[in-house]
Amino acid sequence: MAEKFRYDVEILHLLVSPAHAYFGRARDGAADVPTSDADVAEVVAGKGIVGDRFFGKAAHMDAAVTLFAVESLEAIASELGANPFNPLLTRRNVILRGAQLPPLLRQDFTLESGGSRVDFHGGRHAQPCAWMNQMLAPGAHPAMRGRGGIRCRALSGGLLHRGPAVLVSPVPLDPSLAGEASLLRASRLP
Repeated sequence: MAEKFRYDVEILHLLVSPAHAYFGRARDGAADVPTSDADVAEVVAGKGIVGDRFFGKAAHMDAAVTLFAVESLEAIASELGANPFNPLLTRRNVILRGAQLPPLLRQDFTLESGGSRVDFHGGRHAQPCAWMNQMLAPGAHPAMRGRGGIRCRALSGGLLHRGPAVLVSPVPLDPSLAGEASLLRASRLP
C-alpha cells in the first residue's frame, strides 16, 4: 500500500448554490440566486454536492466539486492592495485553510471531517472567470490564474463538515505554499 500523508486543514466554507450567479455581462451584475454557506454538505459519489448547480450534470461529473485554498485569496488581495475578499464570491464549493492543492491534480485523495470521509479525484485547475474583476477587485481575474483551486470528481459519498479536517494525500504537500500560483500548462494556441 502506498504511503499516505496526512495534513491538518480547516474547512472554512461549504458553498452550495442551485444556480449559476455569474453569467452574461459582468456590468449587468450577478444573478440573485440562493446560496448557502452550509455547516454540512452531502457529497454523492459520481454526482457532487447535493443541491449544488453542478450536482449530477453529465458535463461536470469529473469536476463537480471545487476546492480552493483561502491563502490564495489572501495573497491576491494583498497583491492588489485590497481589503480581504469574501471567499464565497469566488463561487468555489469547499474553501480550505492549510491545503496546497495543485499537487493533488490527477491524484486520488480524501477529506476527513466530523467523523466522515469523502474521497476525491483531482481533475483539473479551476480557472477563474472574468467576473472576478467585478466581484472581487480590478485585476483579480489575472491574479487568480494558477491559483483558482482544483475541480474534483467525488469518488465516494459522505458528509463534509465545516471546521477542523484532515487532508489525506498520496503525495507530499507543502501547506506553506497554499497561496502560491502553480504553473499552468502552456497554451496550445500559436
